Amino acid sequence: MTGLGFTRADFPEGFVFGTATSAYQIEGAKFGGCGPSHWDTFAATPGNVERAEDGALACDHYNRWQPDLDLIANAGFDAYRFSMNWARVMPDGQRVNPEGLDFYDRLVDGMLARNIRPYATLYHWDLPAALADKGGWRNRDVASWFADYTETVMSKIGDRVEATATINEPWCVAWLSHFIGAHAPGLRDIRAAARAMHHVLLAHGRAVEVMRGMGLNNLGIVTNLEGSTPVDDRPETIAAHERNHALYNEWFLSAVFKGEYPKAALEGLEPHLPQGWQDDFPTIQAPVDWLGINYYTRKRVVNAGGAWPQIAYTPGPLEKTAFDWEVDPDQLRHFLTWAATEYSGDLPIYVTENGMAGHDYLLDGTCPDPQRIKYLRDHFAAARQAIAEGTPLRGYFVWSLMDNYEWAAGYDKRFGLVHVDFDTLERTPKDSYHAIRAALRE
Repeated sequence: MTGLGFTRADFPEGFVFGTATSAYQIEGAKFGGCGPSHWDTFAATPGNVERAEDGALACDHYNRWQPDLDLIANAGFDAYRFSMNWARVMPDGQRVNPEGLDFYDRLVDGMLARNIRPYATLYHWDLPAALADKGGWRNRDVASWFADYTETVMSKIGDRVEATATINEPWCVAWLSHFIGAHAPGLRDIRAAARAMHHVLLAHGRAVEVMRGMGLNNLGIVTNLEGSTPVDDRPETIAAHERNHALYNEWFLSAVFKGEYPKAALEGLEPHLPQGWQDDFPTIQAPVDWLGINYYTRKRVVNAGGAWPQIAYTPGPLEKTAFDWEVDPDQLRHFLTWAATEYSGDLPIYVTENGMAGHDYLLDGTCPDPQRIKYLRDHFAAARQAIAEGTPLRGYFVWSLMDNYEWAAGYDKRFGLVHVDFDTLERTPKDSYHAIRAALRE
């Protein structure tokens, strides 16, 4: 038995063990003809990102992808979940950049040469700035733009990837970015948020239709789910919790699998949705082959008063990560079983992201991260419990391969299994990397 408390034999035969990254967070956007994305303009606006840091260099994965893939292979991972930067493939949202396509072509071939199974994600938040200028996710045309991008990039690599996700974390794409304003484009507008919440799903459906038309299969969507716990049983607290749960956890799953939006979210969003939104569900419900679930933490919900949705959060008593996110492994078990029971049925489910931000530092050439080892041990145990309860869980991707650009937090929050020195860009596997390697090779 290993420091993580499991070996491959503790999971079903064929279970996929992987790690994950995203393009903008690691590649470096200043290379290879990549165009500006709305994250570049968001980061260039004072106050949006800690220390005004951006992804121009990031981890320089664009130039260091081969040794980075070696790290994945040497750890014993079966698969690598990566994303393509839309602004690299189409710098102005329309014109194709051959350098960008060639990069992902080489990257996929590099995975296959190392017996790493490629799990692609079409969109992980890097909307071309030229499309943001046209309204971005507020504009219904984004579904057509995304369909064109999908056809372009999958015509290049679709024959060799094992699975493809359309959108990563639509709640972050829409609500976090257009209502809370914490991510690009940094809006705080209920009408913008409602339209983004709908259009991101329409774009997902259009992308699935395009890929089906190309003869591609093993298609899915990646949702992020977060525990929502009311702090007391007062009616106003329960109502705030129900709205939070509907907006965060139910909206996207309900649309894809049931062709409807939850009432607790519609009560505030329906007046701001685009005309004829109900007619889009046949497209939004384009059948998927699997469901991806990203899980990190839970929130304790209070009623904030004031305007809808009256949601606020208060700190809880559980162990915290460097992001001050509470550690609650049983919520992962809950969401895996809940999603299968309520929405996806017998479809395969993957934990497409799970991990934690740590205060990680080098010590005599090593990087001890005992909290991450415990975090992963407990969450893998929760996944095993979900399987024992009948959930069709088929794989688990640890976030993240390496420390990277953590969006509005800049380079301060470290999620990696591999430490990155952001001055020298040297990679140093952490103790958690070695623990996973031992677990997967035992």
